[in-house]
Amino acid sequence: MNTFELLNNQFKYPFPTLKNPNAELLQEITENQWIDGEYLWLYEQNSGLRKKYKKTKTAHIAAQWFPTASPDRFRPICRLMLWTLYNDDLYEESEPENIDHVRTQSIAVLKGEISGEDSGIPLGKMLASLREELIQFVPEESISRFTKMIDRYFTGLKTELTYKKQKTFPTVEECIALRENSICLYPFLQLTEVETGIILPQEIHEHPVIRRLQALACHLVTYFNEIQSVAKDEATNSIYYNIVKVIQHERQISLEEACLEDLRLHNEDLKEFISLQASLPDFGIWQDAVVNWIHYMSMVLSGWKNISTKLDRYNKTEFPSALELKERLNQNVH
Repeated sequence: MNTFELLNNQFKYPFPTLKNPNAELLQEITENQWIDGEYLWLYEQNSGLRKKYKKTKTAHIAAQWFPTASPDRFRPICRLMLWTLYNDDLYEESEPENIDHVRTQSIAVLKGEISGEDSGIPLGKMLASLREELIQFVPEESISRFTKMIDRYFTGLKTELTYKKQKTFPTVEECIALRENSICLYPFLQLTEVETGIILPQEIHEHPVIRRLQALACHLVTYFNEIQSVAKDEATNSIYYNIVKVIQHERQISLEEACLEDLRLHNEDLKEFISLQASLPDFGIWQDAVVNWIHYMSMVLSGWKNISTKLDRYNKTEFPSALELKERLNQNVH
């Protein structure tokens, strides 16, 4: 079965696809100032791995999700995109219980409670820089909401590692719920406020329809991602939390049938997303801002398809080997 063709031809989004014209500028910063500069020490002895990270084109992914952000507002978004890549790869071979320490320290840095240096975790300074950049554009309340979403991501990551360690499969429903958190899209959705400069009140963020739309966006990106990364997950024994593999295991069906069921679930959620987007509740003076935010959310979906089908990280074996990451992690334990 050709998964690339399935993703290209069967996963369809009726949303615009825009790209931030500052993508190349921030990609240069990502590669030269961050990967080969500020964070060089992480992989200093491994030029091959640094090359792989550059080929992932994190700023170009971010450019599809945040097409209208100015260069200074786009910068923290791109730093977060690189952080998600580093953090995922650093800890995907970790013990579940080790995640608690990383999570506690990461959240403390984002809250401004401890400095990056004092955090004692490899990516502490990166998160401190992220906080400094975000605070220029959004209030503490927004950063607090963003931090809660990073916390959700760590919850998902720990759950993934638990299933992987125990070599047990969750149910399909459990898997969708954990991947909703671990896909790490929730934090990015909060940063639309950085892009637009419009800070929505807390009651809008807590509205059930808005929360459901965000959950659906996370599901949709996940369904797409699972088919895309099934070969990588089989290679790294991460099958226990890939929705396609969980469907295959639960129903005892072929991989192709499981991919088609994943597509069916995707299309169901896409239909609900479009329906909710078309019939939003009345948010009074905030109506236009909410409509705009959901519009930006929809572009994340079409943008992810557009960029990720071109990335070597998913389409070839351009992902770091589990062994080299494990070695690197062991060297970083303080």
